[in-house]
Amino acid sequence: MAITDNLPELKDNKQVTDAQIEGFRKNGHVLIPGILNADEVSAYRTVINKAANRYNTEKRSLDERDTYGKAFLQIMNLWEVDENVKKFTLAKRMAKIAADLLGVQNVRIYHDQALYKEPGGGFTPWHQDQYYWPVDTNNTITMWMPLIDITAEMGMLTFASGSQNAGFVENMAISDESEAMLEQFVKDKGFEVDRPKSMKAGDASWHYGWTLHSAPGNQSQNTVREVFTVIYIADGACVTEPQNKHQENDRQRWLCGLEPGELVASELNPLLL
Repeated sequence: MAITDNLPELKDNKQVTDAQIEGFRKNGHVLIPGILNADEVSAYRTVINKAANRYNTEKRSLDERDTYGKAFLQIMNLWEVDENVKKFTLAKRMAKIAADLLGVQNVRIYHDQALYKEPGGGFTPWHQDQYYWPVDTNNTITMWMPLIDITAEMGMLTFASGSQNAGFVENMAISDESEAMLEQFVKDKGFEVDRPKSMKAGDASWHYGWTLHSAPGNQSQNTVREVFTVIYIADGACVTEPQNKHQENDRQRWLCGLEPGELVASELNPLLL
């Protein structure tokens, strides 16, 4: 795929405030508005949607899918196959925010993904992203950016504030079982549940890999919740022995088969700064 002319470069830095950094490290998540302006998000929304539609392999109706499948259409590592999306995923502007929030000098890509929650799409159960990642650091972060304006009723990401400090809670994939068990865990621990009322296109929320989060279903009648995410890992992290089949799959796919103890530095994990 040839690169589209005049795509914004996104090479400049966006200053992160001390309050945003403090809030992120305390709560495990933070919303940073206006990371992309209207023209930038419009340009990248066009190329991301084209790529997501081209590489989406889900052909089943909502009724035919399980809880995970109903939660969203998930199209992963578009930067590998589309030069336009690559400019977004590897952009220094977002990578620098990730590094500043984590307090590290440099970050690497783990993977990107389009997460499109269709009208009538189901809830996303409580889970921890890092359940899937065989890495030896807590300095992992997911950027979650809507490509259109969204409201809570469209499937807004919902966080259990402070839950990142609990570490690996349960060896359980996203499922009805994880929803029940982790919802009870959130209640038992007394974590405050935080859900923004709305987000503008080009805003982004950021959360640690261990931060418990979920999302309600998309209650809109005809609007797809278009979200693109990028996962970053602090440079210097090493691969760990997989704790479940999903971590083994990730080790093979996103880490190119690196062995436990090796640096997370495969060709799919480039340095960004």
